[in-house]
Amino acid sequence: MTNKATVNNSNTPQVSRIIKIATCPTCSGKATLTYHFGCTTDNQVHICIAANSGGGFFSEEWVPLKGIQEALDKAPHPVTAFPLKKLFIGKSVNTPGFLLAVLKYEGLVKLLEGKIRGYEKLDPAPFMLELVKLVSSDVDLKVEPVLPIKKSAPTIPPKKSKQA
Repeated sequence: MTNKATVNNSNTPQVSRIIKIATCPTCSGKATLTYHFGCTTDNQVHICIAANSGGGFFSEEWVPLKGIQEALDKAPHPVTAFPLKKLFIGKSVNTPGFLLAVLKYEGLVKLLEGKIRGYEKLDPAPFMLELVKLVSSDVDLKVEPVLPIKKSAPTIPPKKSKQA
């Protein structure tokens, strides 16, 4: 992936610079995601899932933050990954859930007490304040290629055969 990423969705402008690179656990906690925040020349913020240590497939599409906020505003309570699915052109069913993990880590949603898949929307003001600072700065991070982590299956000793 290059620093000046091309967007798959023709309705979304090209991201001109990367303003944040971070990692977070997936919702299940079984893997780690790397994600990027980028902005366009007109300062519109987009998010991209860049890597997954768990090996699951995902889409590297840049998704506009504005679209994410609209989807969360329209989402029924409790919030799940389902309303985020329409934001992606790609076919991966994992990507909306990975985006939800990013939103959780960034403090835009939190897991509801006693639920394993239900979230509630939180006040976006602290998050937006951080983004405004990044967008108005000159930050332009360079993306280093992330190599996938190959996991090997544990070796299980063969069962002893029973002699009759």
